Amino acid sequence: MRRRGGDPRRRAWNALVPVVAMAAGLLFATSGQTARGTDLRAGDVTQLSQLIEQIGQSGDALEGQLTQLQARAEALTQAEAGRNDEVAAATAAGNAEQASAGFTPVSGPGVEITLDDAPETSSGTPPRGATLDDLVIHQSDVQGVVNALWAAGADGVSVMGQRLIATSAVRCVGNVLLLQGRTWSPPFVITAVGDADAVRERLGQSYEVSLLQQAVDRFGLTYRVTDRSQVDLPAYDGALDLQYASAAG
Repeated sequence: MRRRGGDPRRRAWNALVPVVAMAAGLLFATSGQTARGTDLRAGDVTQLSQLIEQIGQSGDALEGQLTQLQARAEALTQAEAGRNDEVAAATAAGNAEQASAGFTPVSGPGVEITLDDAPETSSGTPPRGATLDDLVIHQSDVQGVVNALWAAGADGVSVMGQRLIATSAVRCVGNVLLLQGRTWSPPFVITAVGDADAVRERLGQSYEVSLLQQAVDRFGLTYRVTDRSQVDLPAYDGALDLQYASAAG
């Protein structure tokens, strides 16, 4: 027989019900106040996309200002060179090195190399034995191709239409390429002016490119080298300041 007053566990549960109900109501009210009729799950994504768009617009505006300032500096330099022999000599020496430094456009026969992630499967899951990390182009893949192009004696190299110079850095976050203040998604197109046969030979000798080729064979990534009779590369027009370098010795 039960003792008078009922089961103690039942009494405890009856006492907790109002507390749980109050907590749930407070949670719903807080969520409603925070969301204000919007989708909480999509909030961060929406804000991030807006932030990226704003940064891109800001970068475009700053790039326009940089172009104007560079043109003004060039005009002032030329004007001073007309009045000062030492400035004229220094300007001439600098102009002679601009082509090899990447500061003038370059054209000629060359190659176009395309790198892309593996296509998605119909099920949305990686192939057997592969991880998601195996199915994307990595920083080492892009850098390996670029290094091979320089080693082949290319007269100029660009990635996604952005001219590379000695201080250019290729960085990736996931499968997004960060280059000269901009972000790029695959497929990544790398172009170079130079001897196509020499380029193919160097690509075949590159250890990093050999690892990429293995991933291409196993997982279906894209690595395509195409000869081009005419390649037109723009001059480098980005920043030249070095933040983490010092003169040797």
